[in-house]
Amino acid sequence: MIDHVCTATVEYIDRMPKSKRKKYGQFFTSKETAVFMAGLFSIPEDCTSLSILDPGAGSGILSVALLERLESNAEIDTIELVCYENDTNIVDLLRSNLEWACSHATKNVSFKIVTDNYILSQMLDYNSMLWANPDADKFDMVIGNPPYMKIAKDAPEATAMPDVCYGAPNLYFLFAAMSMFNLKAGGEMVYIIPRSWTSGAYFKQFRKRFFEEGAVEHIHLFVSRDKVFEKESVLQETIIIKAKKTQSKPNKITITTTQSNADFSNRTVFEAPYSTVVNGDESYVYLVTNTEEVQTLNELNRWTDTLPDIGLKMKTGLTVDFRNREALRDSAEDDAVPLFYSQHIQDGKVVFPAGKEHEYIVTEQRGLLQENTNYLFVKRFTAKEEHRRLQCGVYLARKHPEYTEISTQNKINFISGLRELSECVVYGLYVIFNSTLYDSYYRILNGSTQVNSTEINSMPVPPMNTIEAMGKELIRVRDMSEATCDNILRSYI
Repeated sequence: MIDHVCTATVEYIDRMPKSKRKKYGQFFTSKETAVFMAGLFSIPEDCTSLSILDPGAGSGILSVALLERLESNAEIDTIELVCYENDTNIVDLLRSNLEWACSHATKNVSFKIVTDNYILSQMLDYNSMLWANPDADKFDMVIGNPPYMKIAKDAPEATAMPDVCYGAPNLYFLFAAMSMFNLKAGGEMVYIIPRSWTSGAYFKQFRKRFFEEGAVEHIHLFVSRDKVFEKESVLQETIIIKAKKTQSKPNKITITTTQSNADFSNRTVFEAPYSTVVNGDESYVYLVTNTEEVQTLNELNRWTDTLPDIGLKMKTGLTVDFRNREALRDSAEDDAVPLFYSQHIQDGKVVFPAGKEHEYIVTEQRGLLQENTNYLFVKRFTAKEEHRRLQCGVYLARKHPEYTEISTQNKINFISGLRELSECVVYGLYVIFNSTLYDSYYRILNGSTQVNSTEINSMPVPPMNTIEAMGKELIRVRDMSEATCDNILRSYI
């Protein structure tokens, strides 16, 4: 059944331009991924009938993969399938695929296609409003590849689910929240989604509701970003999750890993403590894949302070250079101050000038200027293949006494304090953020190549006197290497 649907889908992709499908945030699941996702469901014992929901069904690949999997279960005889799909270009293909699958199934399968907006059509029920349906359908299983599309914070879908939205949301996590709502108690959902929801402030409300209502039991990671939707040329940090609607949390979460979507039989399997994976007040999801990573989390989580707790904070650089071109200068002149870029961070130090274009700025905009004081600069962007995600440099104000103010381009972050940081503190911060342990911690927390200040500010750090002591040790040994930072940090753990 699945081969028939995949062939029809490839034909559709070939004739329907990506720009048109992008309007719906539509990217199609591969056969291998669909079969793997269908295989993650636990089929209840002594169950003869099942209800299945596929929100954003597309051409029906996921639905048919699940129907095919259920063919091998002798006890199931009746299946009711509901598919939401409001893209009129693909509804006819979805219907013909489901009709074909039902005619070739040995079970008694019925299906319904709902062309309403999946979020808006359930707004009353979701928010328990007047006219809500007290007998709204609930499902045993939900399988989904939701649309990946940012929407405005005042878009109808965002205002329909105010309890999970913060800022400009993405449709994918609204779908995930609604799917958890659509499950029966004890029901299961399997979704393929970006991993961005696992941390950060934008998704805090979503994580809170999601983990109040259910528990994640299985997470699958792909090492390669470009092999998940390879027919679509999509670069996305994507994961598959299996969640259950339940108040009780499991002791363990299964975390599997493959290189791509074509080698599910060749996967690593790791059982991680649930409390290690879903942790903290923010309910961040730490995607650990081995015992060393669990050890990293356990070692650093012994510290209970964060940067804001000890009077420090990471912030993003102030100047978006392409929006302030008229203020940029290539060389020093009257009233010009240094504008620091990631290129100025070299071997643990901040080197200026570096002979880079536009490394000075002339401006009276207070929002683009900051005090010339001691900072730790951290690159915001690195390549996925680079050895380290956290790359930082010590900036000392005394090396540029001719300036009272400086500026930072927004592709770097900087750590500052409520009052001026001593040189020992800056070097101590360098020990932390140049260590292997903290780099590993951040990679577990965030799969993207962007260093997000919100997440750094949530990470555990030592007390201020320990940071200062580590900085004194680094100054004494005069070696800025990662190995030296590791040795110093480990001596305090």
